[in-house]
Amino acid sequence: MSYIKLESISKSFKDDKVIQGLNAEINKGEFFVIFGPSGSGKTVLLRLLSGILLPDSGEIKMENAVINDLHPEERDVSMAFQNFALYPHMKAYENIASPLKANNISQDEIDSKVKEIANLLKIDHVLNQYPKELSNGQKQRTSLARSLVNRPSVVLLDDPLRNVDAKIRFEMRLELPKVLKEFNTTVIYISQDYREAMALADRIAVLYDGKFNDIDLPKNIYEKPSSLTTAKLFGDPTINNFNAVISKNENRVIAECNGEKIILQRKTSIENGECIVGIRPEDINLSNQQTEESLKVEFRTKTPLNLRIVFLVKLSNGLELLCSMSEEEAKNIKEKEQLYVSFKEDKCLFFDAITKRNLE
Repeated sequence: MSYIKLESISKSFKDDKVIQGLNAEINKGEFFVIFGPSGSGKTVLLRLLSGILLPDSGEIKMENAVINDLHPEERDVSMAFQNFALYPHMKAYENIASPLKANNISQDEIDSKVKEIANLLKIDHVLNQYPKELSNGQKQRTSLARSLVNRPSVVLLDDPLRNVDAKIRFEMRLELPKVLKEFNTTVIYISQDYREAMALADRIAVLYDGKFNDIDLPKNIYEKPSSLTTAKLFGDPTINNFNAVISKNENRVIAECNGEKIILQRKTSIENGECIVGIRPEDINLSNQQTEESLKVEFRTKTPLNLRIVFLVKLSNGLELLCSMSEEEAKNIKEKEQLYVSFKEDKCLFFDAITKRNLE
């Protein structure tokens, strides 16, 4: 049963329609990541959930009760901000304790709860320091501790790892889900980093054009995106895509693109005709060995990306493709000799040529 429901939520600022008829159901204890490009309305949506902003229309429900008219402090919702938002004149201890003091809790209980969450987040050694004396990683943990110390039902996290260095970001991606599960808290987490979204989320909601276009498991969104737009948001380098006329032949699809016939080992129920074919760089085999279904390509360039090597190659019709492989695999590629590409079985996607929606 869903714990939070968003029903036809809309929010505009003058003529700017930021959120338009948005719907979602979020489960109790779920780590729900809202992912989308910059300016897609992620922070606005978080502020609607927290009560800082009110929707123009639609209903926000918690346990089937409409909470639109409840003030932020009445919602049992806590929020941690991207820029930490710590009180500069208060030590870390006092920052973390501030929500508890607002609820008139005894000093002994405050002390116990602050120390518990500080130990959990490994900041017990900085409780007597002011924000200006903390590293960005310590500031973020202090901000997170403040949002969790009251054990709220829902925690809203606005891209909390964006302003910390890569090492801290990696550590927090590992630690954060464990910490939050101990609190049995429902987490709604904002990110514009697809890797972070996939690493943290139980489910991802992909926000653009004012609504959630996909809500699914991370693996499903990567492998079966609802549209070419979503497919392009996930993956680095981005998905290869090109217009083609496809025709099915038993367990194969032949995609004709500007005179080049590309053979794809793929079963599909879509009709023959024009569409957009999408193939991720890691699903293209690049080799010096020719096979029955491979195509000649011209080497253009290559570049390292994380622990992989990305090759840019060109077909005889001028179509350029990105191919990605491990560093070990790349050692076997002789760039000055003839190269060929083929395509991994059942890995390509087909999108409508006009709407860009996934045809399957």
